Amino acid sequence: MRQKAIGLLCFLFTFSFVLGQDKIPGIDKSSLDISYCPANYPILKLKDKLKDPLIARVVYSRPAKNGRDIFCDLVEYGKVWRLGANEATEIEFFKDVVFGKTKIKKGRYSIFAIPYEKKWTVILNKETDTWGAFGYDIKKDILRIDVPCESLIQPVEYFSIVFDVIGNKVNMEIYWDNIKAVVPFTYLNNK
Repeated sequence: MRQKAIGLLCFLFTFSFVLGQDKIPGIDKSSLDISYCPANYPILKLKDKLKDPLIARVVYSRPAKNGRDIFCDLVEYGKVWRLGANEATEIEFFKDVVFGKTKIKKGRYSIFAIPYEKKWTVILNKETDTWGAFGYDIKKDILRIDVPCESLIQPVEYFSIVFDVIGNKVNMEIYWDNIKAVVPFTYLNNK
């Protein structure tokens, strides 16, 4: 009788474990990533005891090229794109910044792009926590700026965003497939 009870308990435990696995999602094909400005900020802060505050960070998903034609095919010219995959890409500024001639208060924003063959229109929008560009609302745009894009000799497999800082000028560099776009902004020295 005792063996039957132990067997039943083992069965119930295994059954409940298998049912619980239905709640665990699989690995996403487009992994979530964070780029910091300055680059590797958390590591530098620990290692070099940085006193300067973080300027910005971007949270985005990194789709792969996977042999696909990206621009003008997967990402259509002239249409709003979430700048990555999955949720809309978000940028958080830890200082006030200036894009073109527009001052942007520190805070969190979504960032979209409308790619064209020779330029991209980059959009800062106050709506956050949205999936892709499906809920994009032009009425919530804070600014739009046009930036040139250039062809790369060597294609980039995974969509990537990195920051390059020179003084108080920042270039947010976006790479994917055979395209590079650079979004310049300036940060202000407020705490």
